[in-house]
Amino acid sequence: MSRIKIPPVLRPGVGGLREIEAIGDTVGEALQELVTAYPSLDGRVFDNGEVPQFINVFVDGDDIRVLAGLETKIAPESVVAATSGCRWG
Repeated sequence: MSRIKIPPVLRPGVGGLREIEAIGDTVGEALQELVTAYPSLDGRVFDNGEVPQFINVFVDGDDIRVLAGLETKIAPESVVAATSGCRWG
C-alpha cells in the first residue's frame, strides 16, 4: 500500500501519526483523501485546489513539479512526502 509521510507540524491534526495509508491513484487523489479524513489539514495542504508554492511534494524522492503535479501516479509501494519552510514542515 502506498503511504503519505506526515511532517511533524501536521501530526497533531492526524492524531500524532507519522504516516497514513495513501488512498488514490494520484498524488492529488491521495492528498484529497487525507484532507477529507482530517478536515483541519485542508487549508494547510491545498491553496485554491493546488499545493502551495512553498510546499515541495515528493513521490519516491521525485518532486511532483517535475513530474505531473497533482496528477502524478502513485504505485502501491509509493511514498508521498512533503517538505517546506512553512505550513507542512
